Amino acid sequence: MSVIDLRSDTVTRPTAAMWEAMRAAPLGDDVLGDEPTVQALEAKVATLLGKEAALFVPSGTMANQLAIRCHCEGGDEIIAHRESHIIHYETGAPAAVSGCMIQPLDGPFGRFDAEAVNTAVRNRDIHSPKSRLVVVENTHNRGGGSVWPLAQFRQVADAARANQLSVHLDGARLWNASVAAGYSPHDFAAPADTVSVCFSKGLGAPVGSALAGPADLIARARRFRKMLGGGMRQSGLLAAAAIYALDHHVQRLSEDHARARALGAAIATIPHVTVEPPANAIESNMVFFTVAQAAGDARSLCQRLRALGVDMIPMGPHRIRAVMHLDVPSDVVERAATAIATALAARH
Repeated sequence: MSVIDLRSDTVTRPTAAMWEAMRAAPLGDDVLGDEPTVQALEAKVATLLGKEAALFVPSGTMANQLAIRCHCEGGDEIIAHRESHIIHYETGAPAAVSGCMIQPLDGPFGRFDAEAVNTAVRNRDIHSPKSRLVVVENTHNRGGGSVWPLAQFRQVADAARANQLSVHLDGARLWNASVAAGYSPHDFAAPADTVSVCFSKGLGAPVGSALAGPADLIARARRFRKMLGGGMRQSGLLAAAAIYALDHHVQRLSEDHARARALGAAIATIPHVTVEPPANAIESNMVFFTVAQAAGDARSLCQRLRALGVDMIPMGPHRIRAVMHLDVPSDVVERAATAIATALAARH
């Protein structure tokens, strides 16, 4: 039985056309500065995001941490939502790599407002860490794949500027947000000093992210990339996949969003399941649902789902995430909903 893998949109394999693009890519040595396909990707990303320069890196975590390292000094404080990727999934790197603290903010679905930023900023005295950077994540993973409104982000960025803070956009799934909300990546990135974007989430490339921003900051980030072991040699193979993904896989993200809403609606009818956000409020390619305590815990339910041919991932004691992506079959909604109902029935 084939398994439908809904753990993440990072599980996709390159399409046949993407493989051909990778094989045809001219190659050099990026660390030595003569990798033509990487340079083409970096120029393309900088243009798409309206920034002076961009840097190709192995992962979104590295892109975020390079931004933090470039913006901050040891002892500085970062303002971010408490459910942010940089807090939960980057292994304490802000502290380990840059010596920074994080001031966590609350807000529905991973979003916060300008007043929260104003309130979080520290007094400028010798007793406090220095507030240095605001980080916004769009779409917001643990917020249910939520999409930031452009106006709200502009207000948050304005508050940061008024308090002499820099702004970093963790746009790992900015492509999803742009398709869902109807704004361009360029327009949403405009208020940010730096932006990270990912090619292996949603777009179907096998590896890679990018950091974009001012040319002098990206030059500094390039040095830190080498320091952290992120310099890659004939990485044009990977850059070619990213270029292909940008050219061919962005607009189709709306299909993933539609399937996510359909799955949310289907499983919302199953006893002991609560979809949150509700199906009609699902904004991108993620479906989050909780199972009632009487129905068991998320980890054991995911194990039963795996035995039924559907892989999902636990996101808490009773919370589960399913993610739509390029490789899901056309009958994904029916099969996934049936598996959940069957797995829960088996528990009783």
